[in-house]
Amino acid sequence: MPGAASKAAGPPPANTEASPRAARLGAWAELLRLPALFTVPGDALAGAAAAGARPGPRTVLAIGSSLCLYEAGMALNDWADRAEDAAERPHRPLPSGRIRPAAALTAAGVLTGAGLALAAGAGRPALAVAAPLAATVWAYDLALKHTPAGPTAMAAARGLDLLLGAAATGGGTRAALPSAALLGGHTLAVTAVSRRETTGGSVRAPLAALATTAALTGLVARRRTRLPAGRRAAAAPGLSGSNPAPTATEALTAALGAVYAATAARPYFHAALNPSPPLTQRAVGGGIRATVPLQAALAARSGASGAAATSLLVAALAPAGRLFARRSAMRKVSIT
Repeated sequence: MPGAASKAAGPPPANTEASPRAARLGAWAELLRLPALFTVPGDALAGAAAAGARPGPRTVLAIGSSLCLYEAGMALNDWADRAEDAAERPHRPLPSGRIRPAAALTAAGVLTGAGLALAAGAGRPALAVAAPLAATVWAYDLALKHTPAGPTAMAAARGLDLLLGAAATGGGTRAALPSAALLGGHTLAVTAVSRRETTGGSVRAPLAALATTAALTGLVARRRTRLPAGRRAAAAPGLSGSNPAPTATEALTAALGAVYAATAARPYFHAALNPSPPLTQRAVGGGIRATVPLQAALAARSGASGAAATSLLVAALAPAGRLFARRSAMRKVSIT
């Protein structure tokens, strides 16, 4: 799951009594990777758009469920990696002693329960997706992360998160499966690159991620012809009216797809040229940031009523996340 945020030193607090509390809050903010939360709501919103429905109260519940399950994964990630982090990342909250391992594990359990409860509030179809999503998060952190199945598990979790929004809003997931597959493909590429964050040395992973980004950009921008019900059976390729002029929504989809490509491709290219740990980490960060414009493009391409507004709302999460990261001095985001 998108991960560790570094905490820059700030001015000393006004009084010593407030300092321990502020330090605890800062440690939990690092553990939960708060800036990365801005990449989560777009999953449910893109899923709702793919299901052909306008976001509503159940979509909000799905977003809340996604946020809780995401944060459960963050806490569980550091609990599971506490021995490895003690050697490679001793500054993190658990190896540095700022948060007890038992507290992190308890937080993961509580957040998982809260996520499932919120999904249940959104209806049985949503809970039917949230349950395997929670199981995938726990399986990834506890067993699959350091195996060849790790990237696939992470991709499955992200795809299920999009389907959660579709199930909560529209009651079904079939229409959202293509969007879930595209988002999962992006996540698979980012996760594969992240496996060499601390050591570097992999040219193949960023090259594969670069190729994946190009393919996804083309698939997202591909025009989806929508005909009136009475003409669908009669229309055929090449006939007049079967290839209407691009709409404003299609133009928006293409623009958001271009933003996605620009955000992800450049750091992947640099990491392929020089697969050092710093450039590999930048490639991972670029891939994580590219998630938001991809979600927005997926929402726009659905062509559903209100899809353009939904996509713009999702796109606005990117600058909001950057602003939050700057103000909270948490600019570095890792996936491990």
